[in-house]
Amino acid sequence: MLSQLAVVETTDIGTGVTVKEFAVIRPGVRLGNNVIVHPHVVIETGVIIGDDVEIFPGAYIGKEPKSVKGVLARPISFEARTVIGPQVSIGPGAVVYYDVEIGEASLIGDGASIREKSRIGTRSVIGRHVTVNYNCQVGDRTKVMDHSWLAGNMRIGNDVFISGGVLTTNDNMLGGKGYSDDRVQGPYIADGVMIGVAVAILPGVTIGKNAIIGAGAVVTRDVEPHTVVMGVPARFKKFVSDPARDIDIREAESEQEQEQEQEQV
Repeated sequence: MLSQLAVVETTDIGTGVTVKEFAVIRPGVRLGNNVIVHPHVVIETGVIIGDDVEIFPGAYIGKEPKSVKGVLARPISFEARTVIGPQVSIGPGAVVYYDVEIGEASLIGDGASIREKSRIGTRSVIGRHVTVNYNCQVGDRTKVMDHSWLAGNMRIGNDVFISGGVLTTNDNMLGGKGYSDDRVQGPYIADGVMIGVAVAILPGVTIGKNAIIGAGAVVTRDVEPHTVVMGVPARFKKFVSDPARDIDIREAESEQEQEQEQEQV
């Protein structure tokens, strides 16, 4: 069902599609079967929407990256094409730029922003108001919780959990030396990592497989696989004895409390 109050300029439309009032769908968009497009959604030319996708009110799919002349140090390049896989849900107010791919059955939360050259895996979650910057790679079954910020040029593996309010960075010079792909690099987060709330991770840091980062930590250097780190700066607390995730976090928390008490004495 296509609302008479919607602007639908494409003819590449599958069966069972619903486009509600005041949505705008440009020429060259491909809508798969059983797609639902809610009011005030804008989908630009070159966007491919898979089967059983639902896009909630006010989302913008296929935004062109732009900058005021001389303001952005990083040169903008992108392909005017975005692919949304089957069974994806895109929340109200989300903005998905050109040159983005989102894998099957992933959830994009309300107000999330996904920049150009980024790839989101299958069955992953990008939470409410999460920013995924340019050229971010997010693996399969990975969850990035609300209000986290993923820096440009970073890699996140499969089965990763990133809690709310986590911040990552990609430039130790804070923009003072301009931009280069070789130097401006975000963290690398390997498979199975768990990151607590409000953690900050510095540029170029590698967090090894199945590592755990305690809440509020500031990660300034590489973290070994199967370890727990906590504090400011983050320090080793214990090994993860069971990579299958049977972990007693309280033991590490107790060690941290004892260390703080000794420092106070």
